[in-house]
Parts: sequence; structure tokens; C-alpha cells
Amino acid sequence: MTHQYDTVRPINWHNEQLHLLDQRKLPHEQITMILEQISDVTEAIKNMVVRGAPAIGITAAYGVVLAAKNAYAKHSTNWQAFIKNDIQELSQARPTAINLIWALERMQSKFTEINGDPVSILLKEAKLIHQEDIDANYKMGELGTELLPKNCRVLTHCNAGALATGGYGTALGVIRSGYAAGKITEVYADETRPWLQGARLTAWELLQDKIPVTLSVEGAAASLMRNKMIDWVIVGSDRITANGDVANKIGTYGLAVLARQHGVKFMVVAPTSTVDMNLADGNQVEIETRSMEEVLTLDGQNVAAIGAKAWNPSFDITPAEFVDFIVTEKGVVEPKSSEMNILGLT
Repeated sequence: MTHQYDTVRPINWHNEQLHLLDQRKLPHEQITMILEQISDVTEAIKNMVVRGAPAIGITAAYGVVLAAKNAYAKHSTNWQAFIKNDIQELSQARPTAINLIWALERMQSKFTEINGDPVSILLKEAKLIHQEDIDANYKMGELGTELLPKNCRVLTHCNAGALATGGYGTALGVIRSGYAAGKITEVYADETRPWLQGARLTAWELLQDKIPVTLSVEGAAASLMRNKMIDWVIVGSDRITANGDVANKIGTYGLAVLARQHGVKFMVVAPTSTVDMNLADGNQVEIETRSMEEVLTLDGQNVAAIGAKAWNPSFDITPAEFVDFIVTEKGVVEPKSSEMNILGLT
């Protein structure tokens, strides 16, 4: 099945190397980084070359392939022991995104099947993880679109599109499908400080597919809603807990509160690999705190008064009670109705 508005692919395996579109350079430059070592994969994830929970998981899976390939060439009899520490370091690259741990565990589960050269088995699994993510995004796009009314105006936050996944996107997958179906008429995107993922990535990505987009600063969201310019907020997630609490880019919680105040529907779109049934609620999620410099500077230039400090959490927790629907590839749930168990993840 072909899909409209589906041109961006940030992760590719080519010539036994991992190719990553460097998202730090967008929208002004399209530069591909070519990685051959697992340590380079770890740094790429830490430094936001690649970001978004599903994309991080896929990248990590290919990182295991690189690690095994290089280790087997030097230590054919004990290559698994040789890469253990590297995989552990990779698992800590971005702690909030559960897809990273999920993908590494899935790749390591294949180790027991391997006799001899590990690359073919591990590469097959990594490519499967990659394709399953794209297929899941197509499905979520369809399910999310079914929830939307005609002439729908939507607001999204950060980037939960092809750039954050294997392709097509979670929140932007719904927006792509909704636009193709003629249901979505307006797309607004928060700029999303401090990395400006909305301005640099979401706007770029939608324009690649010729989907019109209007940027707004986060502080304008309340006025957009008060002026009845938004019908739905559609966002992704980096981790969803067993009760339906949602960890996502900082600022998501504020949007959910505003949406509830103004009668705007709130949709979270994420694959089931993002759901962590081992955590009871959002209070148990480890929230990554990043460098103060990301807030105090912009593109290497100081924007704050010298001597000021900054608080820079990457994520916040949106309680389940503020979420109208969670859309996954396995179905749609209403977390406030305690329906998480219908996904079959327990």
C-alpha cells in the first residue's frame, strides 16, 4: 500500500554502514553521517543527531549490528562478551526513551540463536524493527484519522514525525493521513525550545511533503485555543506508563492543561514499544536533564544574561486524566477509562 506525503527517511543501512540524517543541521543543510562503530552511535544519540524514541530504538538496533560485526572480526569466539560494555553505554545514551532499552533487549535476545558470524541474523532483526515501526506508523495514522472530525485544525509539539521514527511518524503520521483524507485543514506547530524541533524539523518535514504549516511560539498556544483556532492537539511520546501517564517533550503537559481548559481534544500517538507496563505511573519515569547551555545559548550565541542559570528538563509528564486518546498500532485507548490493559501488554 502506498501512502501520500511520505518522502522523509532519516535512518538507512547502506554498504554495511549506518547512515543518519544529521537533524542538528536541518533545515539549512541536509548532511548524512556515516557510522561504523557502536561508540559513534552512542554519541549520535546523546548529541541529538538522531532523536525521537522510535528512531533512537531503531538506531540502537543497527548499533548492535555494527558492534557485533567489528567484534566478530577480532574476537570470533567471544564477541558477545567483547561488546557487553558498549551495549551498556548505549543503553544510557537517552534514559527517558524506553524504545532504546526495548530495541537493545530485542537485539540481544537473538544472541542465543547465533553460531558463527552474527551479522546476518542481527541485521535481519534490526531491519525488521525498522520496517515494523514504519508499518505501525501507517496503522496509527489510519486509526488516529478516524477520530478526527471534518475541517479539523490541529496543533503539534516538538517533532513526532518521520524524523523521530523509522518513517511517516506517529503524531505527524496521523497529521499526514488526516491531511490526505481531507479532514485536516490547518496544522500549527510549536517552535519547541530549546532545540526548536518544531521550527527546524516539523516545519521542514511537512513542507517536504507540501503540507502547509504555521509556526507559533509555545506561549501562543493558549491564545490559539481561546480564539477557537485549534480543535485537536496531537503529540507523540517517549514513554507511556501502565496507567496511561505520558512522558513527552517538555511543554506537552502545559498543552494538555490548556486543551482541557478550552475544550480541545488531546491525542497521544505512540507505538506499543513506547508503553512501559513495568512503571505504574509517571512519577516513576526518569526525566533526562540536559545542559544549561542549550537554554542559555542559541546556535553557539549567548541569548541570556551572563551569569544566569537554566533548568533544562527534556521531558515532562502529562497525567492520564488529561489525555483523551492514546493511539497505538494495536488500537485506541482512553486512558482515563483504565483501558491500557486492552493492548495486551500486561
